[in-house]
Amino acid sequence: MLTGSDLLAKVKELGELSKSDLVRGAGYVSLKKDGSERLNFTAFYEALLEAKGVSLGDGGGKSVGKGGRKLSYTATVQGNGNLLVGKAYTAMLDLQPGDEFEIKLGRKQIRLLPAGSDDEE
Repeated sequence: MLTGSDLLAKVKELGELSKSDLVRGAGYVSLKKDGSERLNFTAFYEALLEAKGVSLGDGGGKSVGKGGRKLSYTATVQGNGNLLVGKAYTAMLDLQPGDEFEIKLGRKQIRLLPAGSDDEE
């Protein structure tokens, strides 16, 4: 897995490839138990941010959002009843417009699972 200036150079070299190909080209790939590959987008983007000088700290639940604000990892129900998950969080997970999720309701909790995924992941 490339890091630092090597990672930045590789991303620049690969240019217009898809995000999956960028992650694969930088070496952020592991194998699942069934032998298929798993692309480690989170590790790739964390390394890319570090290489660009954005420190994610010790992983204590805070990340830098727009304008240097810290992400709170909390959400508040709005007056109209909507619960908003901000762009900074969806960007961290490389979510795209149109991505679908199953909503799992529990006792005082909501879980969003990518449509078609196993509940155990």
